[in-house]
Amino acid sequence: MPPKLPIAVLISGSGTNLQALIDARTDPGFPCDIVAVVSDRPDIPGLARATRAGIPTTVIDWADHQDRASFTDAIIEVSERAGAAALVLAGFMRILAPQAIARFPNSILNTHPSLLPRFPGTRAIEEALEAGVTESGVTVHFVDELVDHGPIIAQRSVPVHDEDTVETLRQRIQGVEHRLYPEVVAAFGRGEITVDGLEVVWSTNEPVGPR
Repeated sequence: MPPKLPIAVLISGSGTNLQALIDARTDPGFPCDIVAVVSDRPDIPGLARATRAGIPTTVIDWADHQDRASFTDAIIEVSERAGAAALVLAGFMRILAPQAIARFPNSILNTHPSLLPRFPGTRAIEEALEAGVTESGVTVHFVDELVDHGPIIAQRSVPVHDEDTVETLRQRIQGVEHRLYPEVVAAFGRGEITVDGLEVVWSTNEPVGPR
């Protein structure tokens, strides 16, 4: 069996996407090894999930750093020390400074609860409901210097119902997200995803793409 790709998972809250990745790694064929979980906040449920799974954790508190650059340097240092070759953002609510993209080129993944480029930012679900759209969804993309931007790897749609609240739509989106994200991370770990300019290239027929 080929060596597993070492990844660091960055979190800020409950860690449900982290849990989806933890569950996925119980499959011996999952091609990634979670070597570190890094949080920007102490005492969050996601850290407890990592500890229960036996994964080393580190808190890099945003409040302890004078600017985004020094905060990002600390993230890079911890991730490199753990041996990570890629960063996987799982509900991570901070924007990394450009040096992270330079250190991990086309190797920082993020998941977002909308069909980007529509509704970037932290209020994606609220804005979808306010806009009255009939469809939202999940986007997994590579991270660049902009917010919720970068080459799109895969998307899946989620219908928006007339009676939806923020919470009901969030739950339905997360149900899709918790399946899609581990599949994309696994495909990345197998080397099936590369970037040509701004376009993502799959070596397969994008089995985890829109459907």
